[in-house]
Amino acid sequence: MSSSIAPRLSVLWSFARPHRRTLVKGLALALVASALGLATPMVTKHVLDALGSASSLTGPVAALVVLLVVGAAVSYWQWTLLGALGERVVLDARESVVRRFLRATVPGVTRSPTGELVTRVTSDTVLLREAAASSFVGLINGAVMLVGSLVLMGFLDLVLLATTMAAVALVGVVFGLLMPGIARSQKQAQEHVGRLGGVLEGTLRAIRTVKVNRAEERMTERILADARASAEYGVRAVRREALAWTTAWSGVNLAIIAILAVGAWRVGEGRLEVSGLIAFLLYTFALMDPITELSQNMTALQSGIAAAERIRQADALPSEETSPSEGTSPSAGTGVGTPVREARELREHHARDRLQDLRDDVPVLELRNVTAAYGPDAEPAVRDIDLVIPRRGHTAVVGPSGAGKTTLLSLVLRFLEPTGGELLLDGRPYRDHSHADIRARLAYVEQDTPVVPGTIRDNLLLARPDATTEELRRVLHDVRLTEKVDALEEGLDTPLATANVSGGERQRIALARALLATPDVLLLDEATAQLDGLTEAAVQECVRSRADTGAVVTIAHRLSTVIDADTIVVMEAGRVRARGRHEELLVSDTLYRDLVESLRIAAVTGAPVT
Repeated sequence: MSSSIAPRLSVLWSFARPHRRTLVKGLALALVASALGLATPMVTKHVLDALGSASSLTGPVAALVVLLVVGAAVSYWQWTLLGALGERVVLDARESVVRRFLRATVPGVTRSPTGELVTRVTSDTVLLREAAASSFVGLINGAVMLVGSLVLMGFLDLVLLATTMAAVALVGVVFGLLMPGIARSQKQAQEHVGRLGGVLEGTLRAIRTVKVNRAEERMTERILADARASAEYGVRAVRREALAWTTAWSGVNLAIIAILAVGAWRVGEGRLEVSGLIAFLLYTFALMDPITELSQNMTALQSGIAAAERIRQADALPSEETSPSEGTSPSAGTGVGTPVREARELREHHARDRLQDLRDDVPVLELRNVTAAYGPDAEPAVRDIDLVIPRRGHTAVVGPSGAGKTTLLSLVLRFLEPTGGELLLDGRPYRDHSHADIRARLAYVEQDTPVVPGTIRDNLLLARPDATTEELRRVLHDVRLTEKVDALEEGLDTPLATANVSGGERQRIALARALLATPDVLLLDEATAQLDGLTEAAVQECVRSRADTGAVVTIAHRLSTVIDADTIVVMEAGRVRARGRHEELLVSDTLYRDLVESLRIAAVTGAPVT
């Protein structure tokens, strides 16, 4: 038992260790409060002795008042100290997990349901509050108070102490047998809460699909299955806790009955004073306090250990490597930098680099014999990819589903690392750049265009927090969204999650955000999939304009968006099958011709393909 609990306890202690000085202070206060409490029955005995001897009661009564006032002050101080510590432990844990999630690799984060990850930050961290902040103090203080009570009880009468020890031993055995089961049940309950969160989050995201398929009841049952399992394990834990508490109360009450009987006999025999018996009974009544403290903190400790282990699972997520330059800016170390200022200076820094690169006339991106897979045992998603992206122009990547098009973008964005070959930015290998340096040169528009929490302005400013309102309105005009935003009551400050914004409008907001970043390479994953014909034509004009001054790479499922691309790359089964212009590929590549014909795209002559 001890060998298995030690490593688990060290996981919980890792959250409390940074606050050990505060814990020591809280423990000192707890011990002082306990000492004052232990002194009270002895002072009470002196009061009773004074009554029997007709001595003055002023001293003993004044001592009781002092013990009460000082004890209350110390308890208040300890309570607020440990309460504030608990909140700091929760905050530290949440900050650590959130940073870990957002610094992890994309495959690492997407491997688990989002809702399950959220429970690590919410409910699991709450369980740390009592465990990491108070349990260590409570266990030590409870043990000291229990031993102190028994020592003072032995000082009063050894025979009555032996009677009490029998009850305490019974309680200890029961707790020792029940606690492991309580811990297992609580851990299982929390595991099912995490699964419940994951399924519920995914179901709510797909609520329209669920309703259209009349699957409300089926999904409800699937979600509630984890809720019921969590409740079942919770009930098991409650039953064991109830048994432990009932045994503890019964043991103490039996001890009190036995003490009254034995004590009355010893008083009758003249071997014990009445005041001593009363003081002993006061210690017996108070004995429940350390037992309660020990059991409560042991329960909290078990819950906290389970939560700490779940939280620390985030440490196992693969993290994007950080180079010395990553996360810094030219203003680092000045002490006066702000996110907006740092973003502006970082942009100026990269602008200087771009000027140098333009003089060198080096391709902005290059893939040399790149192979990549989504796991050590998985089949490669792309193989032997050779691709050059010039500084200006439009490169389109087409191919059937599963050809490796999105994997190609994941490699360029460094969401995925190659297992063979290398990528180069400005002629330098990716390994010589930090993730932040690479992504500062790129802008990306996802096909699904998920909404980032915040307003329309917040979403636009993600890549350029230093952009002005005039610049925001300019890019909104470019994607034909000015009238829509002006019609909203709060304009740019409308929360995007609650705004009446269609999928196509969200896609255009994402494109506006990418254009605002003025990247070296604009990456579009079917960025016009949800647009009507007129809006698509306007957006295509934007893309063509951008291709005149920088590189545009488009992943295309709708070939109408890439007919006029400077280079079209055809992929199949993870390899580059062919490349060229639209007219050339229609003649030279059967797969491209089949793709064009399947979507009824006009050929070079303008006549419909039949």
